[in-house]
Amino acid sequence: MSLRRLWAVAVKEYNHIMRDPITLGLVILAPTVLLIVMAFAVTVNIQHVPIAVLDYDRSPTSRAFIQRMTAGDDLDLYAQVDEFEEVDSMLLRGKIKAAIVINPRFAEELLAMRSMPLLVIIDGTEPQSGALALDHIASRTEEFLSQKLAQNLEALGAPSDSLQMLDLRVRTWFNPGLKSKNDVVPGLISLVLGLPAMSVALTLAREREHGTLEQLIATPVGRSELILGKMLPYILVGLVNVVLIPTVAILVFRIPFHGNYLLFFLLSAIFLFAILGMGTIIGVFIRTQAAALALSFLVIFFPAFFLTGIFFPIAALPEVMRMESLVLPGTHFAIITRGIFLPGVGLDVLWPYAIMLFGLGVAFSAIAALFFRKKLG
Repeated sequence: MSLRRLWAVAVKEYNHIMRDPITLGLVILAPTVLLIVMAFAVTVNIQHVPIAVLDYDRSPTSRAFIQRMTAGDDLDLYAQVDEFEEVDSMLLRGKIKAAIVINPRFAEELLAMRSMPLLVIIDGTEPQSGALALDHIASRTEEFLSQKLAQNLEALGAPSDSLQMLDLRVRTWFNPGLKSKNDVVPGLISLVLGLPAMSVALTLAREREHGTLEQLIATPVGRSELILGKMLPYILVGLVNVVLIPTVAILVFRIPFHGNYLLFFLLSAIFLFAILGMGTIIGVFIRTQAAALALSFLVIFFPAFFLTGIFFPIAALPEVMRMESLVLPGTHFAIITRGIFLPGVGLDVLWPYAIMLFGLGVAFSAIAALFFRKKLG
């Protein structure tokens, strides 16, 4: 391999990127814009879920319970109804996402410490809102029950500390508020940084369409020099995003960054090498830009949504899909980004994923170089 010829191809490709506004925007601006749009779309915290209450008891105890349920911004009391048919109508019309039906003997049963008769109805057509409502109703019901049981014991002359309740103490490391954005945004970085892979696939397809690829083949440039020479400028230009994207994540979305930025920068370069190798394989086999664009989404971006652990845990996937996820660079880079951002781990923890990324990059580049000449021959 000649470094001089490789550099010549890289300079040619770099000049093309700088002269073509569409390619430049796709490589530099598109990842940042896509991160902002997707992060706002998928990290919305659900609040103000409307609920209705049907109180058959109408006692001070049931009224205090209703006040406890609707304290805060999570659950809003949309209506307090008198008939079950009203609950049914509101659920059918989508005006409420949950309903609480309080038994006529609510206060009596609670005072006797026998049970807490309560019916909760959830609208299953919107599971996220329904699940949030159910979680908050359950937790606040438990708090209310504990408080009332303690009051009842004291009224009977027994000390409230004689009630042996579960002393559960929870400590959440790395993401104390369990904020979804702190998990999703670092994972999305592995997705949006893959956009340059689409650019290199489109570049090869465009040169084949315009007939300039055959002119390059006629030169003394070898196939590996040509492949690496085309990838190198996209890696260098793509590293601009490695500066922009963490800045956006930290300043706009308030994502904590506890790791070493230099390590993140170096591992991002390895990831770009691996993901661009995938894009190069697509460009080698596809002859038109439209087909290259479509296949890039099917091979690179579509699997990245479902198989890299950004939105769904890899451990929950079927075994075959877990094996497929291992050949996706985004799977390993999502672990790297989350590890560097949240717990701030170093290379002593992340080295297996770095080796996997580098190995995938070498394998993808070798496949692209191997089939490049055969395809044109």
